[in-house]
Amino acid sequence: MSDYVIGLTGGIASGKSALERCFAARGIVIADADLIARAIVEPGEPALAEVAARFGGGMLTADGRLDRAALRAHVFTDEGERRALEGILHPRIRQRMHEICSAADSIYAVATIPLLTEGGGRTAYPWLDRVLVVDVPRAMQQARLMERDGIDAALADRMIDAQASREQRLALADDIVINDGHWDHLDQAVAELDARYRALAEAAR
Repeated sequence: MSDYVIGLTGGIASGKSALERCFAARGIVIADADLIARAIVEPGEPALAEVAARFGGGMLTADGRLDRAALRAHVFTDEGERRALEGILHPRIRQRMHEICSAADSIYAVATIPLLTEGGGRTAYPWLDRVLVVDVPRAMQQARLMERDGIDAALADRMIDAQASREQRLALADDIVINDGHWDHLDQAVAELDARYRALAEAAR
């Protein structure tokens, strides 16, 4: 059981997954909100039925799965619709993340929460012991997002603007990693953080 949890956050396409891999390589259990969000909208899950009821059957593919591209395009053009989606998904995601972290067999756990700032910060996640923010310049963020998702600059900008600002995220941070695109830098930063977090977790026991 792990009683010490690090909240990992950062803007879209900032490098959270790369940091996850560095922590996982050191034996740390990861609870990833994005992976959980995908799992809870699989066919047969209550959240998928609720999404379809709220946003319409057009958000489902012919085989009854969530049409992620259609839903994403819909909610990122209307803040009210995005908030409605978050209201369906976020409580379920928070509960599952807490369960994973509480059951972790590593000395501490990492909870990757892309929308930590937007979702209420530490108030919504009172079980976080520290917050780690991965930060990236906006231009690099936009370029990565366009390449990763195959979208144009306008949609990339809307997706970035729909999230909290860099300043708002950094205000929550206990620790910050600047992701300048160099893997060696990220791995070294995580090595130093891992040593610190192990010591803090041990002291908290």
